[in-house]
Amino acid sequence: MASTPKNQKDTCHDPEENQDSNGPIDFSHFPGDVFVISAAAELAGMHAQTLRTYDRMGLVTPMRTRGGGRRYSRADVELLRKIQHLSQEEGVNLAGIKAIIELGEENRNLKESLRKVKAENEHLKEQIRQGRPRGELVHVPRSTAVVMWERRKGRSK
Repeated sequence: MASTPKNQKDTCHDPEENQDSNGPIDFSHFPGDVFVISAAAELAGMHAQTLRTYDRMGLVTPMRTRGGGRRYSRADVELLRKIQHLSQEEGVNLAGIKAIIELGEENRNLKESLRKVKAENEHLKEQIRQGRPRGELVHVPRSTAVVMWERRKGRSK
């Protein structure tokens, strides 16, 4: 396994020490540790060109600086390690890996949606238990009739 880079400029932790062609990089919107491509490649045990290829393919999409430089998060590095494991040890091709990643993301999104719906459902159940109904239930019979609505004459708003 690759060791953590010792050079502070490789890891891009300090915005004051790191600049791109357009001046200082603003890392305030980057969560946690941020790595330049060479450091991320070393941490993932890959070549930097492999990371560029994965970015072009959409397997791993790093954050970008104003100058276009790639910045990889810890989560990106973990994803790179997962891709390497699937490819080299499990024999999955890159198209299969992309599908696995997309399905995993969809699964996470669906679980989060389900969690929110369950929380809202529990909140509504609690309101009902406390006697605070949200509205009135009205039975609406099914009908195939078409009703044409017209404004009554003589009524104005």
